[in-house]
Amino acid sequence: MAENTRKKVMVSGCYDLLHSGHIAFFKAAAEFGDLYVALGSDRTVYELKGRPPVNSEQERLFMVKSVSYVKDAFISRGSGLLDFVDEFKALKPDIFVVNEDGHTPDKQQLCEEHGVEYVVLSREPHPGLEPRSSTALRALNRIPFRIDLAGGWLDQPFVSQHHPGAVITLSIEPTIEFNERSGMASSTRNAAIDLWGPRLPPGDPEKLAKILFAYDNPPGTKEISGSQDAIGIVFPGLARAYYEGAYWPSRIDQVQDEDALRFVEQALYLITLGPRQGDFDVLSDTHINRERAGALAAAADAAWDAILARDLAAFGAAVRRSFEAQVAMFPKMLTPQVTRLIDQMRDQALGWKLSGAGGGGYLILVAGRPIPNAVRVVARRAGD
Repeated sequence: MAENTRKKVMVSGCYDLLHSGHIAFFKAAAEFGDLYVALGSDRTVYELKGRPPVNSEQERLFMVKSVSYVKDAFISRGSGLLDFVDEFKALKPDIFVVNEDGHTPDKQQLCEEHGVEYVVLSREPHPGLEPRSSTALRALNRIPFRIDLAGGWLDQPFVSQHHPGAVITLSIEPTIEFNERSGMASSTRNAAIDLWGPRLPPGDPEKLAKILFAYDNPPGTKEISGSQDAIGIVFPGLARAYYEGAYWPSRIDQVQDEDALRFVEQALYLITLGPRQGDFDVLSDTHINRERAGALAAAADAAWDAILARDLAAFGAAVRRSFEAQVAMFPKMLTPQVTRLIDQMRDQALGWKLSGAGGGGYLILVAGRPIPNAVRVVARRAGD
């Protein structure tokens, strides 16, 4: 193909700890045409990940430009997940390529609005090499994340004082590099890393969770992180923490049965959402009363029963009811972007909830068949 007729292909990312998985991705993307790489700035990486990159933006730029598959690379001037918009508009690519865990509806919409072909690739290592990711290279850090499946907000006394109820959490392996403010307990996980280093220490889970909760909320903290974050990180598998108007639950139930964990793993699909607005405040307009808190508690109980019964339809319905009960109390959770995405997914999912209220997190779907381009999670087993 003549040089002046080759298509322009664009990808974006931070590409810190450059590894064979990145190179394989560049190679696959370059098969569509001349490849241009938009690199997230050091500031953007810090905003999204909650930590600076290992390699500075100039080091990363030098390395990526040195890859033979790359036509050119540049530092994006914007911020957030769509930090490359200005460069995108200036370059006017023919094709925009993402990996399946880098797919977001906002990226797809941007391409549709500008008539750019949007391509989602599966992660495929170079033949003969093991799969690699930046998260895997940081595998020395095994502190888990957590997902709250149902009942979230009941761990706050200003909710459970109206009606007692449970929060159901799933401890998950750090196979995904979740962003800050993504609703995966990233800030509490950072506190755990600061407290214990790269591994959870041995010991009684409840005692460890209490230590982490106290460390995460030192005296003088104005907005107390709910204890479900610490519990979801420390307790392996599934945990149900029952709250009765206090910061710490009156009891914690656990499920570590392999069938139950596989049931939940196979049911969950995560779709990445766009960034949160800078002035967003989910607590700015609340409507909390006994009836609404009771509806949230009832939905969490139904979700727990569905998990124990391995009833996928009931699990999806309960997760959806839990989310609807949350929105009834915290209407700012449901942004126009999330509403549009839910409407698009209604025919594919049995239920849905949100992590990271207001953006920056994920729409978590419960489904009985694969959701294209969605992120999957791995539950943490006891002893892992």
